[in-house]
Amino acid sequence: MSQLPKACIIGAGCSGFTTAKRLKDFGIPYDCFEVSDDIGGNWYFKNPNGMSACYESLHIDTSKWRLAFEDFPVPADWPDFPHHAQLLQYFKDYVDHFGLRETITFNTGVEKARRTPDGLWSVTLSTGETRTYDVLFVCNGHHWSPRIPEYPGEFDGPAFHSHAYSDPFDPVDMRGKNVVVVGMGNSAMDIASELAQRPIAKNLWVSARRGVWVLPKYMNGKPADKSAMPSWMPRKLGLAMARRVIKKTLGNMEDYGLPKPDHEPLEAHPSVSGEFLTRAGCGDIKFKPAIKALEGKRVRFADDSVEEVDAIVFATGYDMRFPFFDDPDLVPDADHRLPLFKRMMKPGVPNLFYMALAQPLPTLVNFAEQQTKLAAAYLAGRYLPPSPAEMETIIAKDEQTHLGQYYQSKRHTIQVDFGTYVDDLHREIARGEKRARAAGNSLPVPARAGLTAA
Repeated sequence: MSQLPKACIIGAGCSGFTTAKRLKDFGIPYDCFEVSDDIGGNWYFKNPNGMSACYESLHIDTSKWRLAFEDFPVPADWPDFPHHAQLLQYFKDYVDHFGLRETITFNTGVEKARRTPDGLWSVTLSTGETRTYDVLFVCNGHHWSPRIPEYPGEFDGPAFHSHAYSDPFDPVDMRGKNVVVVGMGNSAMDIASELAQRPIAKNLWVSARRGVWVLPKYMNGKPADKSAMPSWMPRKLGLAMARRVIKKTLGNMEDYGLPKPDHEPLEAHPSVSGEFLTRAGCGDIKFKPAIKALEGKRVRFADDSVEEVDAIVFATGYDMRFPFFDDPDLVPDADHRLPLFKRMMKPGVPNLFYMALAQPLPTLVNFAEQQTKLAAAYLAGRYLPPSPAEMETIIAKDEQTHLGQYYQSKRHTIQVDFGTYVDDLHREIARGEKRARAAGNSLPVPARAGLTAA
């Protein structure tokens, strides 16, 4: 163990604690720092760190069949789509079952992470202490820095991001109000569906630049994500078949009073809701195009229609941010792009891993669990990646595979198909094991930091 590199893990959400679990399995020493008082990250409702986007009524859109960790089954009595409180308890049970809690330092954040001239990581903590590590795992998530669009004019009323939304009465009492929800992603649909229930909002409009395909949670009486395309099927064939089924099942979005999408199903990150189409079809949810201007208590839309509005909820997504980095090469560019080898490693930086920095379909919960198989084997000398030049070539090919079906947008820079990704990851691990054996299974990241566990 003294010969293995020492790791720093930033964050104890589901990507952080599953990384810790795998490193512990391999005997790789690590410190895990969590700025909050408990694990769970985004799924910790009212997380005191202020970074959770969880709202009271939230149920995960991934079915229990697809989100379970490999070595820790979900409770047998769970519903198909569990409530956020159930998922958080599952995470806590996982952490306690594998003895991870005592290895996590709570109420401590990482404020700075810089590479030293000799390639180590100098990590400055919120306590003021600075430590040195051989390897860094970035597990701080990418759904905590709200993105709010700017419009001409000013709005004389409450306007806030969905990140601040807790329930129909917090942070603003929406009863009897005229409300605009901006966006047509999953959070927008959940919040709009909730507020549209009478007698909450008086009027509920959803405003968006384009129409979307709203996919159901169930298909043929089963969770829709259980019908995901098998990874062996040619991608074009699988997409064509899935699109035919979706169109046959749902019909046209215009039939529900929504705009016609300017793209095919699955050419955008899916918006999934079991209720939104019904609310729209009943007239409880009405559609408006993009906001053109704010005019005091009125909102002008792109079609020059104007409505008296009491509150605006921006469900407009998040920026990927890593505030502890001051190296511009380690953060996304202006187009929200950060190309990585297997969505984890930056060529030329052999001791840095971005965990779960992806938007996988259908599940993110156990995505990092799969990635840790490569990362831990690598640090233990059992896996060796290709050269940086080869990594760059593979990155370009992988991005075409995973992003080729989507229209260009900041929303679609980190999309991956879970099944395709995992199958490819396992093949790459096998190739890397052969490279490692040929190289004598030497440690690609030697232990030089000389630290003991916190």
